[in-house]
Amino acid sequence: MIRMIIRTYSELITLPTFSERFKYLKLDGVVGAETFGFDRYLNQKFYQTDPEWREVRDFVIVRDNGCDLAIDGCDIHDRIYVHHMNPISIRDLLDRTSYLLNPDFLITTRHSTHNAIHYGDEQLLMSVPIERSKNDTCPWRH
Repeated sequence: MIRMIIRTYSELITLPTFSERFKYLKLDGVVGAETFGFDRYLNQKFYQTDPEWREVRDFVIVRDNGCDLAIDGCDIHDRIYVHHMNPISIRDLLDRTSYLLNPDFLITTRHSTHNAIHYGDEQLLMSVPIERSKNDTCPWRH
């Protein structure tokens, strides 16, 4: 599989904002050519049983402080996904390429961010709560 753009954690963390990191990672609806199809069991088996994956997954979660796209303050309070920044293929699994287990190709995300990256849909991202102030919704009380 020929990869046009190789995304890396070391490059990603130079981007200061969540929005910039999302734009760097988003795939614009291209999940990969025929992702896994009938061979989906291969990646599921890898994620569920490979001890090296579990070890590197734990390392990445700690490295990123359990934060979405490793942005401090974007804590993940539900299931943490460790996202392959470069989509993996069947060949990557069979040949155990560096894309599988190299932490420089992995980042923590929440589920909605993971889906937004894959489908290029920013509406799936968590929005930052609006800071409210006294009477800010009543213009005549200012």
